[in-house]
Amino acid sequence: MSEPTFATLVSRWYERNARDLPWRKSGIGAWAILVSEVMLQQTPVARVLPAWEAWLARWPTPAALAEDTPAEAIRMWGRLGYPRRAVRLRDCAVAVVERHGGQVPERLDQLLALPGVGTYTAQAVAAFAYGQRHPVVDTNVRRVVCRAIAGEPDAGPATRPADLVATEELLPVEPAAAALASAAFMELGAVVCTARAPRCSVCPVEAVCAWRASGQVAPAGPTRRPQRYAGTDRQVRGLLLAVLRDATGPVPHQRLDQVWHDDVQRARALAGLVTDGLVEPVGEESFRLAGDGPPVPLPRP
Repeated sequence: MSEPTFATLVSRWYERNARDLPWRKSGIGAWAILVSEVMLQQTPVARVLPAWEAWLARWPTPAALAEDTPAEAIRMWGRLGYPRRAVRLRDCAVAVVERHGGQVPERLDQLLALPGVGTYTAQAVAAFAYGQRHPVVDTNVRRVVCRAIAGEPDAGPATRPADLVATEELLPVEPAAAALASAAFMELGAVVCTARAPRCSVCPVEAVCAWRASGQVAPAGPTRRPQRYAGTDRQVRGLLLAVLRDATGPVPHQRLDQVWHDDVQRARALAGLVTDGLVEPVGEESFRLAGDGPPVPLPRP
């Protein structure tokens, strides 16, 4: 009898130990999974959970979001971070309605053609919503594969083609089993094979882990330098957006001037919000969230 494969070991562990997350429930639907994948980018699960639930309660389908304004999507996004994701998700919903009759497509090429959907998100939706065989590679997966297979303490700062190849080689041939393994690899990296405090004693692949066999230890410090937030343009953008989100109409320039003391930095942050399609000028002296007006109804599919 042959030994269980790497994917089998991790998948068995996952079936017994996976966190009970709502977007993993059977029959949840591709739209709910797409929303979760967009929200989870660079954002912890604990922050995403209430935002995801509120978003789907308001917009349970792509058509529901497509019929609302970009401004409402930005407001609903709140302080989740990286608010351009809200606008891209709304643009994606519009495209799903216009191109696919309101149903998130199954084909990978069609997913990749949606606004704001990159390789990772497309492959995650194809795998987790439609049970297809694609390497779904985020930071956690790269760490697991790098340690267990390559014997290195951690992966580089960005996903490379080689990471996709290495992960795909570990996937079972059968699509449903491959989709399960993709979720399992991700979970293992998130809760066991963590960056600074891996729990090797409870890892299902400790016995076959090349990094563990080499006797290496986890890096002493963070694998990436934490991004500074205080005093950055990102902080100023957030302060400006907070004022505009709470407003019921255009906000005078003078009100925005009170948000931040540095005139040059504040102007740069505001200009960036306009360029990114999050904010739009109203006349010469006021601003509002993009599309903050009556929604334009879309034709029903």
